[in-house]
Order: sequence, then structure tokens, then C-alpha cells
Amino acid sequence: MEMIVKGRRMEVTPAIRDYAEEKIGRVAKILDSWLMSAEVELYTERNRSIEKGQVAEVTVYTKGPVIRAKEAASDMYAAIDLVSEKLERQVRKYKTKIVDRHTKGAPAPVAVETEPEEPEAPAIVKTKTVSAKPMSTEEAVLQMELLGHDFFVYRSEDTEGMNVLYRRHDGDYGLITSV
Repeated sequence: MEMIVKGRRMEVTPAIRDYAEEKIGRVAKILDSWLMSAEVELYTERNRSIEKGQVAEVTVYTKGPVIRAKEAASDMYAAIDLVSEKLERQVRKYKTKIVDRHTKGAPAPVAVETEPEEPEAPAIVKTKTVSAKPMSTEEAVLQMELLGHDFFVYRSEDTEGMNVLYRRHDGDYGLITSV
């Protein structure tokens, strides 16, 4: 597994590099053979009013999706600790989904319920407003990849209609257009 530890507008000391490699290396052991490479980017926010200005950002490239985590703290070691914990949760969730997908055909354990529970209706817990500027589909793909999202909403420069670009499970892209 290849791991790159770099600093953005800062020099990464050997002690911090070793610490980051050790912490992120633990996460790498969870992924086993699925892990291809990891990139750790460390930087300091330039705004002095930000209390937690030391930022650690990790991008893990697997044979499946790209897993990304970012955390900030008052010192770099704490930021690395926080980001490794967050990344470990994400990796365990991903690995559980993979294992569940492979054991889907297996019979589920039978649970005895004494009282049926009412399923809770889903609720909208977050609303986000976007300003969709006109762009080409190729530019939208690039923007989606740079953001690390699974979908991207944009306005088509050809038709001026709203489009939704999304990543399919097979790794290709899908496009929903409006008329």
C-alpha cells in the first residue's frame, strides 16, 4: 500500500509524518487487500480567529469507492487522531456493507418479537440550497470528482435545464435531465 503524507503550505516534520503513517496504517489493516493507496494532507488554517486551525485530511483509494475524511483540532497530532477515528468508522461501515452484500443469500437469524413496532416515517433533516451555474457534462463530472460526492446538480449549458449527474454502483455515471 502506498501512503503519501504531505503538507499544504507547511513543512511536514518526520515525527508528524511517522505519527500520521502509524495512525492511518491502522485503518489500512482493516481494508486488507481492498486498499490501493492513501493520501494524507496536513495544513494550518490561516485565519487566526479559528481556534481549531490544524487540519488533517485523508483520502483513501480502494478498489471500490474513494473514502475521504477531514478533521480539525488545536494541534496537528489531535487532528490526526480525530481524522483516523472518523476514517476508521467509515472504513468499518464500508467493509460491513461489502460483507453483507456477499452474505445476502444466507438465511437471516430469526428474531422473536413480542410486540410489533411502528416504523418511523423518514424526515427531512437537512436542506441545502445550491446555485447551479451553466456547465457542460464533462465539467460537472470533474466538479463531482473534486468534491468527492456521489451526485452533482447543475444547469446544462446547452438546454439551460437542471441536470443531476450521479455515480452508479458499477463505477459509471448516470445523468438525469429536465425538459
